[in-house]
Order: sequence, then structure tokens, then C-alpha cells
Amino acid sequence: MNSDPRHIRISDYNYPLPDERIAKFPIAQRDHSKLLIYRQGQVSHDVFYNLPEYLPKGALMVFNNTKVIQARMHFRKDTGALIEVFLLEPAQPSDYELMFQTSEKCAWYCLVGNLKKWKEGTLRREIEIKGQQVVVTATRGPIHGTSHRIDFEWTGGFSFAEIIDAMGELPIPPYLNRETQESDKTTYQTVYSKIKGSVAAPTAGLHFTPEVLAAVDAHGIEREELTLHVGAGTFKPVKSEEIQGHEMHTEYISVRRDTIRKLLAHDGCAIAVGTTSVRTLESLYYMGLKVMQNPEASEDDLHVNQWEPYDTDTQTSTVESLTALGAWMDAHGLEVLHSSTQIIIAPGYQYHIVKMLVTNFHQPQSTLLLLVSAFVKGDWHKIYDYALANDFRFLSYGDSSLLIP
Repeated sequence: MNSDPRHIRISDYNYPLPDERIAKFPIAQRDHSKLLIYRQGQVSHDVFYNLPEYLPKGALMVFNNTKVIQARMHFRKDTGALIEVFLLEPAQPSDYELMFQTSEKCAWYCLVGNLKKWKEGTLRREIEIKGQQVVVTATRGPIHGTSHRIDFEWTGGFSFAEIIDAMGELPIPPYLNRETQESDKTTYQTVYSKIKGSVAAPTAGLHFTPEVLAAVDAHGIEREELTLHVGAGTFKPVKSEEIQGHEMHTEYISVRRDTIRKLLAHDGCAIAVGTTSVRTLESLYYMGLKVMQNPEASEDDLHVNQWEPYDTDTQTSTVESLTALGAWMDAHGLEVLHSSTQIIIAPGYQYHIVKMLVTNFHQPQSTLLLLVSAFVKGDWHKIYDYALANDFRFLSYGDSSLLIP
């Protein structure tokens, strides 16, 4: 049983982050960023391209292969008012892969900027794709939590992927305080991104280049990919004094049956690249427990709730849990598991699968900092003090760390 973190005060996870320490742009060569190494309480630093030298031969390294979509769409009303529609998650169809293949119409849950200027009616915009004029319309639907359902229709028979590539804008993090630039289309994607669906990049992966990945392979480290589509909630600050007042956002994951096999071949242990990989891997443990209790569970039933890890008896070993999950997938004829997670990882959490973590430096008073603190058993101050004292660059386009508790 994990100890209960609900009464953790978020003010205990604050630190001074001057604006000039937030990297507004990445450095020219991604793998030349700094790398902080935290190993059993000792801190040192190196350059990112030397990362493979710090990893144990024969280990399994897991990457999130999600791809950031151009989720910001702008429409102008006849009155001249500019309305921003920010895609959050697919509504109809709800499956990400199907969504980007749809033609003619679809619906998303969206955040709407300048909402008070869009009381009713349909917004329309003309764009050009492959020399053809296309009319895109957006109709406001019912409220869905903090978002609205927006129904899109368009002419020309193009896929929705082509529509957002033509008219959308890449959503860089709000704390960069700048407009998206053409260079972000490349620099704000990992070199291994494949599956469209995120509205924010899994930024620990931004440091990897084909050369570093080749060095990882040459080091005898096995690589595996899974998918977690990063939601806008990743930037949502914790506003409540205690974290029990913070509602974690739901994110959608897909994990191949083969990934479960590889995890089992490594005794259920992995090196995670990024907090999104951590959240996916650790959620698999709880999904395994669910199918042990209910072999008839559906994929939707495997959703991991925010506080579930702290209300669950975790005597079951990681290998037992993952074995059960793999057997359940086989019984249901699933090559890929599609589900979702709302897991919050905070001090008191016992990690089951992730043994090492590659991650960037996170915002003060964020759930990501709580996750790091849980991983290094509360020793995050030492890491962040070192990074601040040694000119490390912070947040999405900043430097990286390898954490070995």
C-alpha cells in the first residue's frame, strides 16, 4: 500500500525560477544540451550525447512516440472578433487514429478563446490545400467539463490530419510567452514521434538525435515505444493548498502486447524517457491488478483513477501483474491495449516498473515536480539547487537529467 499523499502542501514544492532561466528556444544541436546525473544522492553533470555511458547494458529503455498536433485553430467572425479553438481530445470519433483519417466532419472537445464573442452560430474559414480551396466550419456544442464540444465540417474530401496541418498552429507551452515559429514545427517534436495526438511534447525526448539512439543501441540497451497523448492539463497549475484539491487530467495511452513481453523479459523493470512514459508504465501495474480481480474487464474498465494507487493493496509483484495483463490481452485478442490514465504520482508513491528516469526540469508547484520528488525520495531540492547553481536551462526547451535513485 502506498502512503497517502492527499495532504501534501504544494507550497512545499516551490523554488525560485527566474524568467531568464526558462529556455525560450532549444539549443542548436539537441544532443549538446547539459545532462545532470543524480545517482544515489550524488550529483554531477555532463553533455546529453554521453547519456548511454551512464546506462546499464542490457536494460530496457522506453520512449513515448506521440506526435504533437497543430491543435490551435483560429477563426474570425464577421464582426472581426478572433476566436481560438484549441483541440483537446477527440469526441466523434473518439479514437485518435480514426479521427485523423476522417473526411468531411468530426467533433472535438476544445477550449475556446474569446468565448464571450461567440454566443452562437457557425464560424467559417477558407484555406488552401494542394491548390484547392477548402471551407472549414466550426459549430459550438454543449459544455463538457471545462471545454466545449465543437463540430467541424469541411469540403474537398481531405482528412482531418490534412485540415489541421494546413490551418492549425503548433501549441508551444504558454510559459514561453512568445508566438509559435516555423522552427518549432521541427524542434518541438521528438525525432521518433509517430502517432498524432498530443497538444504538448514529451519534452525529455527532445534531446535525442539519431546518433544518440544509435549509441543507445550500440550500448546493448533495448528500446521500446508506447504512446501517451499529452493533454493540455500537463500545464495546469496546482491551485489548491493541498494536492487532494487538484483534479488530474485524463490522458489516453496505447501499449502493444509486445511491450508487455519485453517488460517481463526485463523482470518488469525499465528506464523511462520522460514523465509521460512513467505515467504510462506505472499505470500498467494497476491495470494488471484490475484484470486479476475482473478477467471480464473491458479496456475502458482499465482506466486508472487519480487516487487509485493509494487506495489499492500493492502486495502483488510487478511480474505477476504484468503477466496477468498480458494474458488478459491474449484472451481478448488484443495486440494493442487502448485505455486511459489519471494517475497522480506524488511522494509516498512506490514505483513498480521505472528504475531510472530521463527528464527535464519542471515548473515549481507542479504535479511533475511531485512525480520527480517521489522518484528520488524527496531529494529534489539537491537536484534543482545544483541545476540553478550550474546554469542549467529549465522547462520544455531546457536541459535534461538522468535520475538513478
